[in-house]
Amino acid sequence: MISFSEAQILGWVTPVLWPFLRVLALFQVMPVMGQRTVPVRVRVGLSFLIAFSAMGVSPEVKPVPLDSALAMMLVVQQVLIGVTLGFSVRLVFAAVELAGEIAGLQMGMNFAGFFDPVSASQATATSRFFGTLIAFLFVVINGHLSVIEAVMQSLVVFPVGPEPFAFLKAMAPQAWGAEVFRMGLWIATPLIAILLIVNLVLGVISRVAPQTHIFSLGFPITMGVGLLGMMFMLPLMESPFVVALQRTLALFH
Repeated sequence: MISFSEAQILGWVTPVLWPFLRVLALFQVMPVMGQRTVPVRVRVGLSFLIAFSAMGVSPEVKPVPLDSALAMMLVVQQVLIGVTLGFSVRLVFAAVELAGEIAGLQMGMNFAGFFDPVSASQATATSRFFGTLIAFLFVVINGHLSVIEAVMQSLVVFPVGPEPFAFLKAMAPQAWGAEVFRMGLWIATPLIAILLIVNLVLGVISRVAPQTHIFSLGFPITMGVGLLGMMFMLPLMESPFVVALQRTLALFH
């Protein structure tokens, strides 16, 4: 009869369990993979595959009884690190969507607001357009592979240990919110400048020719110029997105 001791089982489970929890927490909040359209079975299967593959590169961890208080602390640590990594990537997406929100506000397209069932939140046409394009760009530039590489490196930088909140002091994720507004304004600045010039021209026209119906004339002009500006701005979005994503993931290397 084949029998296994508790120490043997812990020795087999430990190298896979902690990376699995960290990667699974990442996939729950990570853009693209964390959407409702991705089945939970796919996330769990990919998390186990990545954790199993990480056995050769992750540092050795001493087996810990799973019914101990230390095991619960380690679970909290892995979930926090995975969620923090996914949250940092989500902030980059949020910055681009903020740029679309600002662009739509300047163009007058924010009237087209709707409920997005994917993100379960209120969204506008321009922000969702920017968000969808960035999601495609994220996959094309292998951003998902870069995130997986970052979570593997985090096993070395932030190893499994008895202090679950130690990495929060080094990362300071509460200061990342400013990056969203900075990058969002950075991306939307060219379009804001163009529409500002258009509004100044329309203001001059309304003063020179008061009989002109500036409201009926200005809306299609602003909309048309804004759409043209968006068309020319789209090829330029890759550079700030890639730079922000690399700078964010570098924190976990």
